[in-house]
Amino acid sequence: MTGNQSSGETALKWLLITVGAVFLFVMLILPLVLVGYEALAKGYEAYLKAIAEPFTQKALWLTLEATVIAVLLNTIFGLASAWLLTKFDFRGKAVLGSLIDLPFAISPVVAGLFFIMLFGRLSPFYDTLQAWEISVVFAVPGIILATVFVTFPFITRELVPVMEAQGRSEEEAAATMGAGGFTIFRRVTLPNIKWALIYGIILCTARAMGEFGAVSVVSGHIRGKTNTLPLHIELLYNEYNFTAAFAVASILVILAVVILVLRNMVEWREERRADNAL
Repeated sequence: MTGNQSSGETALKWLLITVGAVFLFVMLILPLVLVGYEALAKGYEAYLKAIAEPFTQKALWLTLEATVIAVLLNTIFGLASAWLLTKFDFRGKAVLGSLIDLPFAISPVVAGLFFIMLFGRLSPFYDTLQAWEISVVFAVPGIILATVFVTFPFITRELVPVMEAQGRSEEEAAATMGAGGFTIFRRVTLPNIKWALIYGIILCTARAMGEFGAVSVVSGHIRGKTNTLPLHIELLYNEYNFTAAFAVASILVILAVVILVLRNMVEWREERRADNAL
């Protein structure tokens, strides 16, 4: 009976492993392989030409610019909001926590429409923005705002559980010894949360680089000015320029692989630190 049960468990285990492996191959590995194959379908010269094309380069730099600014702003906001949610008690704390999660619940397209209404022609601020010659929608600032909006929960949600587990005792002890707020954060809080912060930054970066919906709405699809890499890929694909589209898509694939490696390194470092703590 025990032998039959053991054989059944072994068969079930290998069945689940096989199903999981097939699913991962079909849904993850195969698409990446096909992207690389299509990108190089016409040879390396065509691939390099598509990558070096001026509009592609501008889309790449705009993507990097929006990503860097969004990650920087979200790091500051994430640290401040996580500190506030975990180190202080105040009325409306639950509401603030729910608002931070709002981008997870709202469609990115709806978020883009929100910025169109807030800064577009129907906005009450439109005349003021025009008077100061400030362009938000269909311009780079709109792309950055949309990217910040869809990515700002990531760092906060990585920090809050760690800071809650850390508690307040160490900060309170440092405060009773006369340490200032910045000193407490730099010497007590930050060393305990640095790997969670790095992990949140990596996730935020990955999401920012691949954002399409909100950016598509606010960008206006102006080629060479407001097209990020995902938008440029869509444009090339709609023009039936498949080789160039897959070549540009391979840039995002390479960046995604780099981010995945960094994420795994951080996870390995966290597991090693936890094992050493035991």
